[in-house]
Amino acid sequence: MTDSWNPSMVRKLEALLTERDRHILEDLERFRALTTRHIQRLHFPAGPHGLHATVPTATRLANRVLLRLEAHSFIARIERRVGGPIRGSAAITWHLAAAGERLLRALRGEPGRRRYVTPSRSFLAHTLETAEVAVALHEQELRGALDILELDAEPSCWRPFQGPLGLLTLKPDLFVVIANDKVEAHVFVEVDRGTEHLPTVIKKCRTYQQYRQTGIEQARSGIFPAVLWTTPNEARSGKLRSAIRAERDLPSELFTICEAASTLDALTGFLHPSPANRKEVSS
Repeated sequence: MTDSWNPSMVRKLEALLTERDRHILEDLERFRALTTRHIQRLHFPAGPHGLHATVPTATRLANRVLLRLEAHSFIARIERRVGGPIRGSAAITWHLAAAGERLLRALRGEPGRRRYVTPSRSFLAHTLETAEVAVALHEQELRGALDILELDAEPSCWRPFQGPLGLLTLKPDLFVVIANDKVEAHVFVEVDRGTEHLPTVIKKCRTYQQYRQTGIEQARSGIFPAVLWTTPNEARSGKLRSAIRAERDLPSELFTICEAASTLDALTGFLHPSPANRKEVSS
């Protein structure tokens, strides 16, 4: 395969994709890795609000499509396994392969290509946990519980800014704007797996405070987003809350902390009146 594709090659490869195929490739590009189950929930939803009657039926169809995309080298498996309750084909983890990545770039008129590096087990676990938050929000939107106005993953959600000692970049895991018929909530999401030392987490909290003080985000949207930290368990949540409260220059009201199992409840909770992170929706 040459370093550049001519227009006829791009058209030939594009013709192999359905609209849903392309959306799958775009989601793999956006989230960097997804399991078969994530892709099934995003693009082959099952149940009363979905396209398919049952999850097994939806999973079989998802597998069929993913195997076809794999055969065309648009996507590839990540052989490194991440532990979890899901087993079998639904637990396979996928990433965008070279042909898929180059095709999306070509369709957008972007030059170059990205070199793929096999992720570490910890990086992959963090990536999939972050994707889970986005997939769960998508399911809530499908049920009519909320609208997703923005959902940006890394690095699209990063915020460069001028700090006291030079250029800094705030690097949330996700940025989301969700809404109901009354309010919209802006939230930066941080997925903490309990592997970082608390001083490192506090340093990132300080970066949020520094970014807030620039006023850049407020000028963009009129408010500064809430910062939601999700943690693996109650003990970690308690330690993080205590660490933030111990820092006198950190506004504890800026940060919301919850266990990973309660992430969706915490996010939808921001849609209740809370002047720090929501805006009235114009009628």
